[in-house]
Amino acid sequence: MTKTALVAIGGNSLITDKNRPDVPHQWDAVRETCRRLADMIDAGWNLVVTHGNGPQVGFIMRRNELAAHEVHSTPLDIIVADTQGSIGYMLQQALRNELRSRGNELPVASIVTQVLVDEADPAFAKPSKPVGGFMEEEQARLFAEQGWNVVEDAGRGWRRVVASPKPLRVIEERSIRTLIRAGGVVIAAGGGGIPVVKNRKGELREISGVYAVIDKDWASGLLAAQVGIDLFLVSTGVEKVALNFNTPEQQDLDTVTVEQMTQYLNEGHFAPGSMKPKIEAAIKFVTATGNPTVITNPTNLARALAKETGTWIVP
Repeated sequence: MTKTALVAIGGNSLITDKNRPDVPHQWDAVRETCRRLADMIDAGWNLVVTHGNGPQVGFIMRRNELAAHEVHSTPLDIIVADTQGSIGYMLQQALRNELRSRGNELPVASIVTQVLVDEADPAFAKPSKPVGGFMEEEQARLFAEQGWNVVEDAGRGWRRVVASPKPLRVIEERSIRTLIRAGGVVIAAGGGGIPVVKNRKGELREISGVYAVIDKDWASGLLAAQVGIDLFLVSTGVEKVALNFNTPEQQDLDTVTVEQMTQYLNEGHFAPGSMKPKIEAAIKFVTATGNPTVITNPTNLARALAKETGTWIVP
């Protein structure tokens, strides 16, 4: 029986060399990523693909900063939508081309995805996630007038900060589910999705975007649970999750139960903004569905699927 995997790839999958972040090199990186995704399809998997967008959002915000004296700023929800479109375009074109080179006419489609968050989420009371670069106070005040929260960062300059609320629901779930059933590859929830809130009456009939970012791994795990994914695969920078990472006591993890991984999480083994959200998302997905999560790096996807490597989190 064909199974469906959700593969969560990082925004840095498009930028493998920080010294060469230009678009031609991003194309090289995304083509390599899509070769590995095509290998999974050849092995019989249906795929949903999610992706990060951190570097790309930073580039757009920097352009806004440089042009602020001449051009209006772009709201953050529109920036996330922009990157969903551009990265989705690159992924769907590269994957389509790779599949066609193998004689496979499987359709590939990207969905601009909104994700519901709670306007009362505590994260909104204390926006703390820095976005964009440092700037002078005068420029920061200009952005504040346009609706951004700005803070002075330890004498290094001013930065914009936003909330990072927990995702509650993927708005386009039905569309994504329909495309999965039709047999195509779906690219969705890019950058964690565009964060939206309900209208003041608490109804979904009317939603609107907010100045926030949603962690890509949280949103990916939520989507995987919503649409009934068989395997949640998190592609990251290491072959296996480790305890005491980058120390002489480092211990790589192979197969771990949810209970064990929860204990390791509570003991503080995983860094916020790095491995911690991946572990949180994995625990939530496995607990909700009873299906496994595997975490590994892009070069070991095939070996991980064969259970030769990677960290498997199981019920």
